[in-house]
Amino acid sequence: MKASARTQIIGQSRATQFLRELIQTLAASSSTALVTGESGTGKELVAQALHAQGPRASGPFVPINCGAIPRELIESELFGHRKGTFTGAVADRLGRFELAHGGTLFLDEIGDLPMDMQVKLLRVLQERCILPVGASREVPVDVRVVAATHKNLEAEVAAGRFREDLYYRINVLPITTTALRERPDDIAALLQFYAEKHTLPGNRPLKFAPDMLQLLQAYAWPGNVRELSNLVDRFSTLFPSQTLQVHTVPACMMPSGLAALQAQRLSQMPTPALQQTLFSAATAPQAAVALGEPNWTAAATAAPAATDSPWGDSDPLSYLFASSDNAAPARSAPRPAFAPMPLSASNDEMSSVEEVILLAQGIQTLPPDGISLKQHLIDIERNLIEQALSRTQGNVSQTAKLLQLQRTTLIEKINKYELRGVA
Repeated sequence: MKASARTQIIGQSRATQFLRELIQTLAASSSTALVTGESGTGKELVAQALHAQGPRASGPFVPINCGAIPRELIESELFGHRKGTFTGAVADRLGRFELAHGGTLFLDEIGDLPMDMQVKLLRVLQERCILPVGASREVPVDVRVVAATHKNLEAEVAAGRFREDLYYRINVLPITTTALRERPDDIAALLQFYAEKHTLPGNRPLKFAPDMLQLLQAYAWPGNVRELSNLVDRFSTLFPSQTLQVHTVPACMMPSGLAALQAQRLSQMPTPALQQTLFSAATAPQAAVALGEPNWTAAATAAPAATDSPWGDSDPLSYLFASSDNAAPARSAPRPAFAPMPLSASNDEMSSVEEVILLAQGIQTLPPDGISLKQHLIDIERNLIEQALSRTQGNVSQTAKLLQLQRTTLIEKINKYELRGVA
């Protein structure tokens, strides 16, 4: 594979700036480099940058994970084999060293390499020749080797699990990647980069409100940049085009450590401030609702106001109406996307904070005496049909299309719910 010449080391922290400068200096050399650091800190990205900025950039960049190859196959993977050497060897096969000829070979997780292979690798690094499995003659190779590991190789040498001579052979140009928790200044830039990368087609990149950014910067990120990328990918799928705030994301959709920080931040927020924060993220009619019973009359009659809510202008039908060019503004108050906060450990107890969160998100809590589920579902269906008719200015055909119903079925429901006035 070719390493992109535009390989990016993202961030403006002192550690990241130093890393970029170090890569630029070491890239000119063809000596073996050893990249160490925790899992997910971008060791392969560093190797790609060394290759892309060096004299071998026009050659291939060949990666191999030494810990992912079975012990009995690792020699063949690295050095290749000749036809008929073993069962299944139906043709000659080039190993990774030959495939990387004229370029760079990236040996990821070299600390997991078996001891017998460490001896053979040491000889290859010294002699710059390989002996494919089943071959009688050595093959010269011109390869720059960049190795990487998340292990402490000095400790592995002391424990007898890694050869000392091989360690000194690969540790000619040492590079250490910094854990994400030690460079929180880079988190904002990384969030923006991955938000743009993971944006779903037809949507805007995810954004993070200041309180959410502070929460993410306070998190320890045990999985480092890889964990951050995966989390942004998850958020981009669940909350497309939205601005995330601390209370927006359910705890079940976050790592346990981040969820604990979220709960701590919400619990430390004074009750009036918490109410203001939560209700400002909802629609205007919902923001006027007190902590007691929701004012459904006001919510049904008031027109929705513009808001900087993390839900934007979305309502239960937002994705259906997004494709309609002639859609009219809704006359009834839209409700935010369903993103409930987690309840407490006990299903019988609900804190005042949780009640506020559910109320702000437009979610009706179950009354102590229960509720008629059938009637509740009827009310939901009637409400959605009414919203759809309002959006299409009473056009039955367009409404049926938006709700994915047969026109005759929709007319029956309009008559059933006495919505002729809306239509």
